[in-house]
Amino acid sequence: MSRRVIGIVMNGVTGRMGYRQHLVRSILAIREQGGLPLGDGQVLWPEPILVGRSAAKLEELAKRHGLSHWTTSLDEALAHPLAEIYFDAQVTQARESAIKAAIAAGKHIYTEKPTAESLDAALELARLARAAGVCNGAVQDKLFLPGLLKLKRLVDGGFFGRILSVRGEFGYWVFEGDWQDAQRPSWNYRAEDGGGMILDMFPHWRYVLDGIIAPVRSVYAHTATHIPQRVDEQGRPYPATADDAAYGVFELEGGIVAQVNSSWAVRVDRDELVEFQVDGTEGSAVAGLRNCRIQHRGSTPKPVWNPDLPVTESFREQWQQVPDNAEFDNGFKVQWELFLKHVVTGAPYQWDLLEGAKGVQLAELGLRSAREGRRLDVPELSL
Repeated sequence: MSRRVIGIVMNGVTGRMGYRQHLVRSILAIREQGGLPLGDGQVLWPEPILVGRSAAKLEELAKRHGLSHWTTSLDEALAHPLAEIYFDAQVTQARESAIKAAIAAGKHIYTEKPTAESLDAALELARLARAAGVCNGAVQDKLFLPGLLKLKRLVDGGFFGRILSVRGEFGYWVFEGDWQDAQRPSWNYRAEDGGGMILDMFPHWRYVLDGIIAPVRSVYAHTATHIPQRVDEQGRPYPATADDAAYGVFELEGGIVAQVNSSWAVRVDRDELVEFQVDGTEGSAVAGLRNCRIQHRGSTPKPVWNPDLPVTESFREQWQQVPDNAEFDNGFKVQWELFLKHVVTGAPYQWDLLEGAKGVQLAELGLRSAREGRRLDVPELSL
């Protein structure tokens, strides 16, 4: 097989998500498996070109993984002779200008979400990419995780009958940073730096609901900043100005009601950090990131409400696990492989910057709904 090298400018890989999921578990994992077979006798070999603000961090990271190309200059990275794709995992505030520069340089675009800080900016990026004729994609990783793939299989197979409702629970306790280090960067809790639960998670809930259940048609959201003061990475207290919890009610096409609670101030009493329960006339399912369990209409028990007697049955044991029936790879890596094939072979790819803009739209409407205390319609988007 012949090797086809494709250079990928990777911006923001010194951060947690950019490093672990995108560089190590996606791009380097593709290299470790010998490249990405294209089905025509060629193997695609991704060549990372690392870019960021800290020369010391970039140099150390490159040495750790045996990589040759890194720079603190975005212009230099985009001008690299191997560069064909620009990937962005920076903080949201830095993303728009960098993507515009990459589009102007004729590079294909792949980016983390949210794709921009506002809907207008997200749509502008999508229009610029379309006008430039470059391939473009937004990360929508949860669609490729085992639990949600199993849930999608159930929906497509008609398991639920008529879907009635969705209930989602997401979150965990993020330490304040005083007596235990926080698990998330401090900028997540500062609105002025692009932080906040709605901006972070509503784009995820948009593509999960749209892509698996039904399109989102309206939103009502309530936000809270439950922990008003936190301690940053340097040990300095700071006021938390962004929402650390969001409670959303979404109406989906067909009258389906979805309720999703998202919080960084909740202790976990569920099997996974996020779970979605889908109830339908013929059956129900509870899906996490890896597992999915079901209860069909014919095997649904008949609970009787009697608060005067102790519960004698284990409700959890009345559910059945959905089998894998397939081998599941890392969700980020799977989407990277689809995007790379899209760039090189023209294979179909639906998760573009317009889809990414839909997530920004829902976040923007969610924040407005929380401010105004009312339900808002979610209009159709087009370029």
